[in-house]
Amino acid sequence: MRKSTHPILRETPRFGGDFPNKSKSLLRPSRRTKRKISLLEIFLMAVETLWSNKIRSGLTMLGIIIGISSVIAITSIGQGVQKSTELQIEALGTNVMLVSAAAARTGGISQGAGSSSTLTWEDAQAIAKQVPAATAVSAFLQRGNIQVVRGDVNIATTAIGTDLNYPAVKNIQPETGVFFRQADLDTAKPVVVLGSKVRNDLFSVSENPIGADIRIRGNRYSVVGVMESKGSVGPQDLDDVVYLPLTNMSAQIVGNNALTGVAINGFWLESSDADELEAAQFQVTNVLRLRHHIVPPKLDDFRVTNQVDIINTFTNIVGSFATMITAIAGISLVVGGIGIANIMLVSVMERTREIGLRKAVGATSSAILSQFLMESIVISSIGGAIGIAFGIAFAYAAATLFKFPFIVSLWSVIVGFVLSLIVGVLAGGIPARNAAKLDPILALHGD
Repeated sequence: MRKSTHPILRETPRFGGDFPNKSKSLLRPSRRTKRKISLLEIFLMAVETLWSNKIRSGLTMLGIIIGISSVIAITSIGQGVQKSTELQIEALGTNVMLVSAAAARTGGISQGAGSSSTLTWEDAQAIAKQVPAATAVSAFLQRGNIQVVRGDVNIATTAIGTDLNYPAVKNIQPETGVFFRQADLDTAKPVVVLGSKVRNDLFSVSENPIGADIRIRGNRYSVVGVMESKGSVGPQDLDDVVYLPLTNMSAQIVGNNALTGVAINGFWLESSDADELEAAQFQVTNVLRLRHHIVPPKLDDFRVTNQVDIINTFTNIVGSFATMITAIAGISLVVGGIGIANIMLVSVMERTREIGLRKAVGATSSAILSQFLMESIVISSIGGAIGIAFGIAFAYAAATLFKFPFIVSLWSVIVGFVLSLIVGVLAGGIPARNAAKLDPILALHGD
């Protein structure tokens, strides 16, 4: 008979001189037959068992793969989107603060900040003079869905009426041509500066838009410049706009709807650095309350928001969303753990006779326990590694497709892999313990 090469079965003693009591030789091996099995042998046995049931092992890993890849991908995408938004907002200036008019209400429904005419250009000019923390102030009047026509091309865009400080405060400069001048502002001259997207919609690549005429709300305007491309911040496309002198915008596009002065939607205030914004906010609030005769508990008819608040708010939103999705991904890990537990329980039942034989020929309960635990750990480890690879690949594809920074933090990879190991140990613990406690006599009889 061929000698067995199995690490446990090859320790079976020969009948004859090794056992004083032959009737019990199959059930109680001599002390000399017992040998401690190495971790490497246990690992090789686990791999061999799993490889012989490839489909079952693959399906067991699937829950772990989905859970870990979801955690990695969601964490990476969330960090990338957050970083992209922070960079876009920082490009507009972190030392910038927005003061907008109060929201108008129609039928009890708020129309949004800046929809009322509670702020005027004169308010913005007073802030520029009376607020020491302000280095520059730029008033604006904005309307969406404005028809712009050139020849047979008709588009809808956003019109922004503003003053000469806008490019400096908003950190955006003309790419070609110039921004309008003080004389254009003083005389409400019909000149326009195009955003890069509007320029591409109205003119061909070979055409020079400077000096060309377009029509806005039926009025003719001369193009004096094209702004550099700035992309989008949230839902707002900063390139899909046209810029007009504030005085012209008020008179020709909107109409002066304030009781005194030129009504505006709000103004941007720039400070020397981000640390000055808190002082600027306090000073702006006091100046406007004095000008508008507001005494607490009367509510302010304006709202102050700085870029730092916007970044923090968006960061909190993205963080909450990522946490929620990560929790959902964690459910996949639990499902994967249940799958491992089920498979290991089935494996114990299927291999009852094998377990009984191994224990009968000298395998200890700890060896059986170690083998079944090793199988669950191998499944979860391989599934975790594959899940990490899929998660990184998916995050990279999303970053490339949607054009945001590709960020994979080391801690998310480590946490993901450690979670897969923990799931494997916990899911395989009870089945392994059951296998180790099997009575060899009952196991050999298949009970």
